[in-house]
Order: sequence, then C-alpha cells, then structure tokens
Amino acid sequence: MEFDLENPFTAADDDKERSDSFAALFAAESDHSLAGAAASVDLSARRDAASLILEAQFRSNLDPFVAYLAANYVDRFLFKRQIPRDKPWVARLLAISCLSLASKMKRGADYSIADFQGEEGFIFDAHTIHRMELLVLGALDWRMRSITPFSFLRFFVGLISPPLHPPLLHALKERTTQTLFKLQDEIKMLEFKPSLIAASALLAAARELVPIQYAAFRSAVSSCGFVNKERLWECYNAVAACGCDSALELEMASSADTPVTVLGRYCASSESERTVGSAAAPADRDLKKRRVSSAAPLRLRRFRD
Repeated sequence: MEFDLENPFTAADDDKERSDSFAALFAAESDHSLAGAAASVDLSARRDAASLILEAQFRSNLDPFVAYLAANYVDRFLFKRQIPRDKPWVARLLAISCLSLASKMKRGADYSIADFQGEEGFIFDAHTIHRMELLVLGALDWRMRSITPFSFLRFFVGLISPPLHPPLLHALKERTTQTLFKLQDEIKMLEFKPSLIAASALLAAARELVPIQYAAFRSAVSSCGFVNKERLWECYNAVAACGCDSALELEMASSADTPVTVLGRYCASSESERTVGSAAAPADRDLKKRRVSSAAPLRLRRFRD
C-alpha cells in the first residue's frame, strides 16, 4: 500500500473508524516524536544532509513529499545515531539512502540512485547505499510510515466550523503545507510533537485566510482533549518566530501587553560549537568540491508575554 503522509495508517471508511484512527494516531506519535532532539542532533550533519536533499529535489524534480519524508528519516536517524567525527562524508551517504528509502514509499516513483547523488563528489555504489539503508531501517525500528505534522491535518481541519467551501479549504491546506515544508528546516521545531506543529501551522494559515472563523477554530483546537494547551501556544509562538505568521508577529510587536523580546539567535558561531565532524584531508576536500554550501544560520526568535 502506498504511503500517504496525511494518512500513515490504513484508510477509515466510516466516522467511528475515523475517530478510532485519530485516537491511535495521537497515541502513536510519541514513537515518532523527536522532542528533545534539538539538543542532541548533530547540526552540521543535519545541515549537510538537508542541503543534499534539497539539491537532489531541484536537480531531479523530486516529489516534494519524497524529499520531506527523506529529511524526516534523516532527523530520526540522527536522533539515534552519531556521524563519526572522521567520516563527514557519511552525511552525504545518509541523505542519499534516506532519499532512496523515501522514494520506495511512493507508488510509481521512478527515480534512480543517480538522481539522488548527482555526478560529482563522493559517488557511492548500490551495495554501499543498500548497506546504509539497512542501518537507517534498524535505527528507525523499521517504522517507515512516519507520523509527521501532515498526519494530523485532517483531524484539525475537521474542527473548523462551519466547514469551509472546497476552494477555500484547498487554499488553507496549501498555505499550511508551505508552512510545514518551511518549518522542517528549523531545529527549534524538533522540540514539539508533530500534532502541535500541525495545529500551529493550520492556525497561522487560518488567521490569515479565514479570520472570521479563526477565533472559533482557535478555541476548538485549544480545548481539544488531545492537545496540551500550554505547549500548543509555545509551538504557535515558535511558528511565528520562524516568520510563518506575520499577522501574529505584528500584533505582538504592537501590543503594549505583549512586548516582543528577542531572546537570542542560532548563529554560525554557536552552531559550530555543537557540531560534530573534523576537517577532511586535502585529497578528500578535492573530491567534495561540489558539497553544498551551508544554509544560512538559523535565526529564531521566541516571544514571551
């Protein structure tokens, strides 16, 4: 059965089955949650792998959901394993292997190993990639049907009352999808459960696209039995800090009751203190000239009432 990010379990045919499916989804998300990973994940390896996945996506026109799932596998792997200090090229092998695994979860995906690793830099043979895939599978306990924020969109959309007309609902989901793609790059978001990220991204989109229904939707989400209200608003503020909710950011900046305090930023210098890896030998550096340059430093702001 093809894997669907929005429906990691089997499809439910009626309301009762759908309700049971949602309950099981919330119960199972802890097994896939990366809460706390921000303090332990090798940021250098994560950044390098993410850059390689992004490069492969644009070079080979990969399905964005395949790239998203691959990046999720990378995060889950790095949460369990460390990249050897003397083998920084393993981050490249990890990215290629996760792309290969993610593509296999998509029915009809017609990608080759060459699509993932290009023609320059370290070139890995199929056997090496297969061995790395097995390492990834072991680290992930063979749980390849990842529970991500996309898995909770149907549940939270169902809390909007009255239901949105199809064109507006489509626009809301598209905006939320764009936000979730953007948030995956933010190390700060690893602190939150997928369900909280989904709810926060939807709320940010609803605030902009359906302001009339926003207050009722916000109330329904915050009073939901599956959601920790305090953590929800911490996550929502983190989404705004990543620049995904300009309306909230402006409101907080202009309100006398909720002053904005810039508490700090992740910058290149602070990241370098936490990263794992050593300089490669000159010969190795020659082989990796095409290595993707590091992404811009993460700049996160937190808001406090």
